[in-house]
Amino acid sequence: MIYALRETKNAAPLFAGWQETMIWSCLQGVMGTVYADSPIKPASAMAVLGDFCFLAGNPEQEFILAEQTYGKEGFMIMASQDRAWETLIESSLKEKAKKVIRYATRKEPDVFDKKKLRAFAEAVPAGYTLRMMDEELYRCCGEIMWCRDWVSQYENYTLYRKYGLGVVLLKDKEPVSGASSYSGYDGGIEVEIDTREDHRRRGFACICGAKLILECLDRGLYPGWDAQNKWSAALAQKLGYHIEREYTAYEVIREVKK
Repeated sequence: MIYALRETKNAAPLFAGWQETMIWSCLQGVMGTVYADSPIKPASAMAVLGDFCFLAGNPEQEFILAEQTYGKEGFMIMASQDRAWETLIESSLKEKAKKVIRYATRKEPDVFDKKKLRAFAEAVPAGYTLRMMDEELYRCCGEIMWCRDWVSQYENYTLYRKYGLGVVLLKDKEPVSGASSYSGYDGGIEVEIDTREDHRRRGFACICGAKLILECLDRGLYPGWDAQNKWSAALAQKLGYHIEREYTAYEVIREVKK
């Protein structure tokens, strides 16, 4: 049986040493959910937040197949630091699980060159405006498919204002690029950067990313960055991050019950 934990600290030892901000969000009870095989002394657990599922402890197929794992959309990115979990994902889901490589960055609060970041952030071209995420933009971005992940994990603007932070690049009052918090926790955020397809390859992601990092540093927050691909990893390095390791993840699409 799988339990949604109220006392998330009971599962914390299973995630010990895993430097992943979304897991911290779940364990702190800020957002996301921790599921386990026991509410008191779990041996298996998963932290689920948005499109991400982190598996820890003893590998159990029930967690991989559970409805709770997939949410409303039926899509999930699964990851574990245990090869036994990866083997179980592959054998349980077969062709439904697409194996991908992601890039984890080191958590180094003092590594950023603020002068360099300010130069990036100030390179806003004529005709564009860089604006902090406010309630108006929060609602606007939540209704636009390509950038909804900037705000979609926050139930309301009050929660976003408390645990989120973002910057949006506007052209003719419309979002064309931005960097925001996919998720938040006490002490930092997980960075999410997107650019509208017709405005890519113009350096806008760098401008927005630099501005968001600076705003985080000014507030004593850590801007966590987990890179989806080599392009994201290269941008992270340009902004000052160091790649800690490559890791395996699985992108899973599954029909969910309506």
